[in-house]
Amino acid sequence: MHRRLIAIFLLLFPALACTAAEDGDMSANEVSRQLSNPNTSLARLTFKNQFRWFEGSLPGADNQRGYELLFQPSFPIKLGGGDMFFLRPAFPVFFDQPVFDADKGRFTQELGLGDIGFDVSYGHTTGSGIIFSAGVAGSLPTATVSELGTGQMTLGPELFIGKMSKKYILGFFPNHQWDVAGWGDEDISVTTLQPIAVYLPGNAWSIATSPIATYNWRTETWTTPINLAVSKTVILGETPWRFGMEFNYYVERPDAFGPQWMVGINIVPVVENVFARWFQKNPQETN
Repeated sequence: MHRRLIAIFLLLFPALACTAAEDGDMSANEVSRQLSNPNTSLARLTFKNQFRWFEGSLPGADNQRGYELLFQPSFPIKLGGGDMFFLRPAFPVFFDQPVFDADKGRFTQELGLGDIGFDVSYGHTTGSGIIFSAGVAGSLPTATVSELGTGQMTLGPELFIGKMSKKYILGFFPNHQWDVAGWGDEDISVTTLQPIAVYLPGNAWSIATSPIATYNWRTETWTTPINLAVSKTVILGETPWRFGMEFNYYVERPDAFGPQWMVGINIVPVVENVFARWFQKNPQETN
């Protein structure tokens, strides 16, 4: 499966990247600042390679490792006046994901696509740097292996509010999701809280912390990391790329089984916004 994903990317990326700098010849430093803005108009393909180490009270839990490739394409559409429309899917592919088999009393390793996440939102950025967005977040029961998903479609509200300057970005991004359809037996009610702080020291570097804390209202458990991310933006040919590393240490996790560490390698090429181009052309063609 991972070979198919790589092949699809290699076929699509040259066509998308050929005119990536759609907003003009921005410097790497400005691209870095734009990519740090949750309401950025830049189209991008985010590849998050996440390596996790687990622990817990289940037999063998402390010896478990896992790797996840999270693919997040984003093609925002400018509505004018600082307004933006976002549709952002997230495709998780799990490699050797540890899953506990209660019948056998041990862990097995699973490979496959997980539940596809998404959010649909309206955003606005003011001239003074105030950033706001609101919309709906959810997930689809697309897991190719039942152990990698919930068997439920989830939906719920999301909100972001923040402040951006030349040197920093501060914000807060909460959402809540409930199960609304599906065949899974588990009731889902999960709140996610994500504070965001980004420092932009210059020379296309960014230093950030954006821990994603979740609270499961059914099991009454937190999963909370301490997070640090460092990124560098470079322009290769005509295409801006952001390369970064991310570290999580989980100070709260489910007792039975949960992540202890996460090390991430993030690769983000900026690409041509083909959907925005179609959206802008289509009204002219239909008049």
